[in-house]
Amino acid sequence: MRLAITGATGRLGTAISDRCAARNWIAAPWTRADFDLDAPGDVEALLRRDRPNVVIHCAAWTDVDGCAREPERAEQRNGHATAAIAAACAGAGIGLVAVSTNEVFDGRRTDGVPYGTGDPTAPANAYGRSKRLGELGAITAFGTDAERLWIVRTSWLFGVPGADFPSKILAAAAAAKDGRRTLALVADEVGRPTAAADLAEGILDLVGAPGSGGIHHVVNTGIASRADWARRVFDLAGVDVSSRDVSIDEFPRISTPPRWGVLEPTALPTIGHLRPWQEALQDDLGARGLLSYARGRA
Repeated sequence: MRLAITGATGRLGTAISDRCAARNWIAAPWTRADFDLDAPGDVEALLRRDRPNVVIHCAAWTDVDGCAREPERAEQRNGHATAAIAAACAGAGIGLVAVSTNEVFDGRRTDGVPYGTGDPTAPANAYGRSKRLGELGAITAFGTDAERLWIVRTSWLFGVPGADFPSKILAAAAAAKDGRRTLALVADEVGRPTAAADLAEGILDLVGAPGSGGIHHVVNTGIASRADWARRVFDLAGVDVSSRDVSIDEFPRISTPPRWGVLEPTALPTIGHLRPWQEALQDDLGARGLLSYARGRA
C-alpha cells in the first residue's frame, strides 16, 4: 500500500505515518511546502511523483475562532482545498480519505442520541461550515465512484505534537494552583475524546478494507463533558486542584462549539469499535511521561 499524507507533521499525520511504518506501508509525507491549503497548486504533479493508492487528507485549519473571524479563509483552507485534492484524486483513480469533524452538526440535540452518519448536517459555526463544504466538494468530485472516498468524522482529538486539551488543561491547573484560584470546568459541552493514535488505526483499517468507502464516524467510545475529561486528566497525572463546574455560557467566544457533539461510532472492518477514551488517554499520557507526574516532582 502506498499512501500520501497531507499535514504529515501534524497530530494525526504523525500518528498515521508511525502506523504505516509498523505495517510496512509506504507513506509519502506532504507538508505545507508540497500542498498549501491557501494555494493547492498542481496536485496532479504530486500524485504522479508519489504514485499513492490513497491520499489521506489530514491538513486543515482547526482554529475554530480563527475560522469565525475569517470565514472566507476557512472556506478556502477547509473547503475549496479539499475539493481540489478530491478532484485530482478522482481524476487519477486514486482514493481519498477526507478527515472531517463533529462540528458539521449543530449540537442542539437534547434527546441524548449520538449523531449518526446519515443524520442531516447543520453546522452552527464557520469551522463546521467550512468542513462540510469540503465534504460536499469531495462527494461531488468522486460522484458514482464512492467506494474510493472515505469521509472520516472525528471529535476532540488529542495526542502529540501540539497543544491539545490535556496539555492545556494541565497548564491551566498549574496556573490556578499558583494563583490559589478555583479552576472553572465546562460541564455542558459533551463529546467523545479521541486519541490520534486510535483514529490513525481506524483510518488505516478502513483504507485496507475493499468496499469500505462512505461516511464514517471514527471516535473512541465513551461520552464525556469537558469537565469529565479534565478531571480524568488530573486523576491520571496526580494533580490536585480546586475546581467547579460551569456552563459554556461563562466563556463567550466568537465561535460557539456544539454543546452535544457526540458522534455514533462506526464499526470498523476488522477493529470494530475503538476502545474507551479513558484507556486511550491513559496510554497517551503514559507515553508522554505525564502519569502521576505531579507526585513525581513533589
